[in-house]
Amino acid sequence: MSVSDTSERGLEKLICQALTGYDCEPKGSGGEFVIAEPATVYGGSGWVPGNPADFDRDHAVDLAKLREFVEKTQPKIAASLRLDEDCPSRTQFLHRLQGEVAKRGVVDVLRKGIEHGAFHVDLFYGSPSPGNVKAEKLFADNIFSVTRQLRYSKDETRLALDLCLFINGLPVATFELKNRLTKQSVEDAVLQYKRDRDPKELLFQFGRCMVHFAVDDQEVWMCTHLSGKDSWFLPFNKGYNDGAGNPPNPHGLKTAYLWEEILTKESLTDIIENYAQIVEDKDDKGRKKRTQIFPRYHQLDVVRKLLADARVNGAGRRYLIQHSAGSGKSNSIAWLAHQLVDLKRAEKRLAKVRN
Repeated sequence: MSVSDTSERGLEKLICQALTGYDCEPKGSGGEFVIAEPATVYGGSGWVPGNPADFDRDHAVDLAKLREFVEKTQPKIAASLRLDEDCPSRTQFLHRLQGEVAKRGVVDVLRKGIEHGAFHVDLFYGSPSPGNVKAEKLFADNIFSVTRQLRYSKDETRLALDLCLFINGLPVATFELKNRLTKQSVEDAVLQYKRDRDPKELLFQFGRCMVHFAVDDQEVWMCTHLSGKDSWFLPFNKGYNDGAGNPPNPHGLKTAYLWEEILTKESLTDIIENYAQIVEDKDDKGRKKRTQIFPRYHQLDVVRKLLADARVNGAGRRYLIQHSAGSGKSNSIAWLAHQLVDLKRAEKRLAKVRN
């Protein structure tokens, strides 16, 4: 597909081809889901296409990918839960999974798995340490999938998202895509989330996904908690000439960094392990308030660059980081400090932990 095709449908196809090597579009005379040959230009980055028909709207999971992951990595548990059957055992497990995501958020469920009866069920395997062959295999068993035109609603059954990303069947990110050439921009995508995406729908409830992206060919904005007209979107842009937006991209769209850099399997795993989280605070009246955090582009960029430099040059160097007010400097510092503690250079710790 030409990079000049920036229609919503064309942008869906471009992102899917970049991630999976396929256009992820259902084909077949009877409407069945048939994966065509991969595009020759795009090799994919380890993601696989998802089938919108596999989405279980009662539990907000891609049931086929969830079952495939558990059967491959924990076959005895899969057999006991009878994930291949529509039966009470499977339904009880799905209810348990849904409840844990509602209580803890998808990030914590991915990190720690869930307890169900006599079983501990792993739902994700994190980054392997160098040389750990077993961990490398487990990480390779994760299923990163992308589904186009996901019909998410139980009541309004024709409502569909442009894209949804899943890890082992659990949704982690949604997308609304727009096209400036047809006089629709990222602002229209934000408005669509605020106006047309009911936050009471299971997929859009707090903690169910890590992030919701509004994207066009020039800008990316993000929201971690959809709440109708009060949804708060922040820019997820690189910045350009000391200002807002994104720099020109001689090889494609200005926003291609989102799927080419941020959404690789390794990058998204890093975000899950070290950045994304739900924090709980109390307001002035002592009431608990939960906030979901997802790093903005400039935060990821600065922390990753500093870690990379420390790996090469060691501890003790000085850096000047210029961020504006309200840019999330406190989180950037915390993420950096946390990861510096465990950073190793030539198998020796760069920082020592004091008890």
